[in-house]
Amino acid sequence: MADYQAPLRDMRFVLNEVFEADKLWASMPRLAETVDGETAEAILEEAGKIAAGSLAPLNREADEAGCQWSDGEVSTPEGFKEVYQLLAEGGWMGLGGNPEYGGMGMPKMLVAQFEEMMQAACMSFGLSPMLNAGACVSIDYHATEELKQTYLPKMYAGTWAGAMDLTEPHAGTDLGIIRTKAEPNDDGSYSITGTKIFITWGEHDMAENIIHLVLAKLPDAPAGPKGISLFLVPKVLVNDDGSLGERNAVACGSIEKKMGIKASATCVMNFDGAKGWLVGELNKGLACMFTMMNYERVGVGIQGLGAAEASYQSAVAYAKERLQSRSPEGAQNPDKAADPIIVHPDVRRMLMIQRAFNEAGRAFSTYAARWLDISKYSDDDTDRTKAENMVALLTPVVKAFITDKALECAIHGQQVFGGHGFIREWGQEQLVRDIRITQIYEGTNGIQALDLMGRKTVMNGGEFVREYIAEIEAFIAASKGSAADEFAMALSDQLANLGQVTDAVISKAKAGDKHAVGAAAVDYLHLFGYVSYAYMWAKMAKVAGSQLEGPDADYYQAKIKTARFFYQRLLPQTRALTEQILAGGDSMMALGEHQF
Repeated sequence: MADYQAPLRDMRFVLNEVFEADKLWASMPRLAETVDGETAEAILEEAGKIAAGSLAPLNREADEAGCQWSDGEVSTPEGFKEVYQLLAEGGWMGLGGNPEYGGMGMPKMLVAQFEEMMQAACMSFGLSPMLNAGACVSIDYHATEELKQTYLPKMYAGTWAGAMDLTEPHAGTDLGIIRTKAEPNDDGSYSITGTKIFITWGEHDMAENIIHLVLAKLPDAPAGPKGISLFLVPKVLVNDDGSLGERNAVACGSIEKKMGIKASATCVMNFDGAKGWLVGELNKGLACMFTMMNYERVGVGIQGLGAAEASYQSAVAYAKERLQSRSPEGAQNPDKAADPIIVHPDVRRMLMIQRAFNEAGRAFSTYAARWLDISKYSDDDTDRTKAENMVALLTPVVKAFITDKALECAIHGQQVFGGHGFIREWGQEQLVRDIRITQIYEGTNGIQALDLMGRKTVMNGGEFVREYIAEIEAFIAASKGSAADEFAMALSDQLANLGQVTDAVISKAKAGDKHAVGAAAVDYLHLFGYVSYAYMWAKMAKVAGSQLEGPDADYYQAKIKTARFFYQRLLPQTRALTEQILAGGDSMMALGEHQF
């Protein structure tokens, strides 16, 4: 298994050249004094060192050892506590946090690169800072000032860690049927009783305290999702002076034995009258939780991207070293018994698929993070509204399409290794196992597709999609005479097709086809993803084409060549997806239940 190295050159390209992040940050007063190009570069460099030097070496052994549960306590694999402390001391746990409470206030565009490095180095560990950041977002946006002052500084410092407690044994996607109860106490707190499952890092030994954000219902709450409230429930109660007090009535009942992310504790959490405090308004818990969902779902897409990048790096190194057979062009290494397998077209096919999807995914996740930053920091109401629309539209695609393609990439990486890819010591099978969860948690990819097709497209008559298409059309028009011209016609055709398919599904749904949305959803999300990646490749090609004679020409030439591969070999998938969508759901729903 090749040693992971953070792809800093490509991250700089996406941030600085494709999206000109420093100019965007300078245009928004709330960011202008916080971050600039020099600060971003220092953060990238140091994060890369931590990911490659301190965290990545733990990944395989941690997977072998896993977390251990005993009498309600969870111990983490060797080295995890030390890396956690390293990140805490460096302020990394509060990288994107509110500076008013001790966070560093960095924009999501930059945080996304840090997240990719952590996830690529060790996804199991990377979930911890990710969950902490998500919990902090909800607290910062919705909690009382007293709760913010008490909890955020410690969570940003990494002294305390955050966890999100949503799922119950009988309630996953349908949170409206949760049974966890919240009963008001005389002092303004609530007693929380119930069981939550699949709680990532719900218990561990890396932090002094764990702050759970728990969905629960009051006894007289309305039925369904409109009756859900959100509560902050600490593992250890906090005294008035901020010191830790007695243990709260919350305990880890067990940890799951899983297919992947084995070094991450996935906990069953039992709340037995645990003391908690309301976050936001009563019966508005889902709204509070969804504030952080856009960040978390983008984060899950980045998880898949990071692990797929690790797979690609390892596969390339192996393909350059493994000697098998001769090149179709004749011996490339006549002094050796065989040529390296990278000379063979099928190996190139797999490596190019990985490269094309990974680099587009990095650009696309950064693009989505850009809209998150504008929606949060812009002082222009029009810009902020457009950004909110784009965040709503793109988030399910970032989460689902990137992770679907990440698994595909990791399987290609494993395949490059042949039989060795199936053996644990080479690391590729771990990446396949780890990535698989990204398609399942934070809302399964099928649910993301329903969200995109239903709520984000059909319900508003395609308004957000038309806005997105208009932006890409404007890019094409403004790029005449650049290297993007090579791809303009194909991209224009793809946009026209996306618009037509969108209108067709909307028409079917309005005509009363009850299955129109569900039958089209996954294929539509993939169609949307391919078109979005084509947009990213056109943007990257435009920049690369202007640098082909410079000192870094080889890098930019590789960009153009990879863009061509994507357009010629991967983008044609949209034809099949279009036919599948337009075929409708009749054949899908034709069998009676008894026929299965």
